[in-house]
Amino acid sequence: MTRRSALAVAGVALLVVVGCDDDSGSAAPDVTAARSVRLAKVGSFNAPIYVTAPRGDRSRVFVVERGGRIRVLLRGRKLRRPFLNLSSDVRTDGERGLLSMAFAPDYAKSGRFYVYFTDRDGDIHIQQFTRSRNPNVARKASRRNVITIEHSRFSNHNGGQLEFGPDGFLYAGVGDGGGAGDPFRSGQSLRTDLGKILRIDPRPGGGFRVPGSNPFLRRSGARPEIWAYGLRNPWRFSFDRRTGALVIGDVGQDQQEEVDYARRGRGRGVNYGWSVFEGNHHYRSGSAPGARKPNFVRTHGAGWCAITGGYIVRDRSLRGLYGRYVYGDLCRSDLHSIVLTTRGARSDQRLGLRVQQLVSFGEDAAGHVYAVSLNGPVYRLASR
Repeated sequence: MTRRSALAVAGVALLVVVGCDDDSGSAAPDVTAARSVRLAKVGSFNAPIYVTAPRGDRSRVFVVERGGRIRVLLRGRKLRRPFLNLSSDVRTDGERGLLSMAFAPDYAKSGRFYVYFTDRDGDIHIQQFTRSRNPNVARKASRRNVITIEHSRFSNHNGGQLEFGPDGFLYAGVGDGGGAGDPFRSGQSLRTDLGKILRIDPRPGGGFRVPGSNPFLRRSGARPEIWAYGLRNPWRFSFDRRTGALVIGDVGQDQQEEVDYARRGRGRGVNYGWSVFEGNHHYRSGSAPGARKPNFVRTHGAGWCAITGGYIVRDRSLRGLYGRYVYGDLCRSDLHSIVLTTRGARSDQRLGLRVQQLVSFGEDAAGHVYAVSLNGPVYRLASR
């Protein structure tokens, strides 16, 4: 295994684990997408890493910058003042930083939102804030800690995604603790939050409740907030806004990148196999009870290195993409779309669009999909 610096931002390299060995199962996309989609640049930012918006707010788009700031696009115009500035609290070496945010389903009333970042010690925090009377500025003094996950030893595999699911609970994707090869054996251990998708109900005053339907709530020795396990670095996951299906892009080790798919509610308690399995590849000896195979994989032999999970498109103006999952990879600038089913995936297509250093996708209140370059530009997928 080798490590390569994917990009130096302000003198700090974002590292990804890559390798170029096996290319089995790495069939290249065989068709080119309809020429009806273009990239509309919405702005340039300082190491942007995620895009989102509150439910029902079609005036604002929020751009998360890795260094600790959240910026607001108001009716397409970037506001000078950050919505929130956590730069003094955030550590950004390796793969660390301010990594995502999510708005509570009742944000219009409560003003509550959540951020996921690594602190100065390297540990992961999910914290709650509220907006001020000015809807374009948050109240930093409203900070409440929801959960802290120890992650100080290695700077990689922090996960970083926050999403409220269709059930109203907050889901978080957490990496396996870093290093290489899952040195803590976190993936298959239910005694740690590392290598998991968590599902929690944040308390308005801080902390969280565990939903009564979580799969390991009553299992002795298991962390009750775990929703699914056996993940290496679920950097980006999303929910289909129409069906509620969960789609996870899990970054691989030396050979395979994977995307996992579960219909609404069917991801409960699922074991995705890491680190006994890496994608469809048997990575090490050991037990991975009931491990579910990926929906599809992409291999390092074909030039993939760190999959960037996206969204199932529900923007009806993108007729050629509606219902298709858009995704990409940090090391490949081509954007792809594919049809996901419970039996696998089909009709992989290149969109004919390229985004250098593709680090994330995002979705706004209207269902528009965005592509984020760590180099600075943020684009919206738009019809020609």
